[in-house]
Amino acid sequence: MPRTITLVTPLTDQDVEALEIGDTVLVNGVIYTARDAAHKRLVDLLAAGQPLPVDLRGQIMFYVGPSPARPGRVIGAAGPTTSYRMDPYAPQLLALGLKAMIGKGKRAPEVIAAMQTYKAVYLGAIGGAGALISQAIQEAEIVAYEDLGPEAIRRLVVENLPTIVINDCRGNDLYELGMQQYAQD
Repeated sequence: MPRTITLVTPLTDQDVEALEIGDTVLVNGVIYTARDAAHKRLVDLLAAGQPLPVDLRGQIMFYVGPSPARPGRVIGAAGPTTSYRMDPYAPQLLALGLKAMIGKGKRAPEVIAAMQTYKAVYLGAIGGAGALISQAIQEAEIVAYEDLGPEAIRRLVVENLPTIVINDCRGNDLYELGMQQYAQD
């Protein structure tokens, strides 16, 4: 039976192990944003033996390129980006202690396997609801790669950011389960 769980970052293995596919998760605390261009730079730094601009241990990465903030707002619309574009990079970041990723769409088998190995989860956010999602963002600041514009890495402070567990740390997949249930009906 799906539950609603409130999590505060940074996440622990125990936080992640408690999550099951279909659970609604309200995310609170600091999370980071990055899309494919920033992910490539992070992995290039790792390959060069250089430190990353942010410590990923226990953190959540939100795949988003927000629009500019309107007057009086900390951020513009912040809808999730299609996650498969980050799949080539995700296992390396999970190995560094990244505990959750927020995006939309399916993940590659290699990413799901890495989530099992490193005790991490994939959280889905609703595509097309960027204006609504942005209301959960209390603070936003660029912390790396400002030259990437919307794709720069941002540090966000969020309050009750709504997500759903798509892939848990046991390899379960909500999309696969949904298709199986649909096929049975």
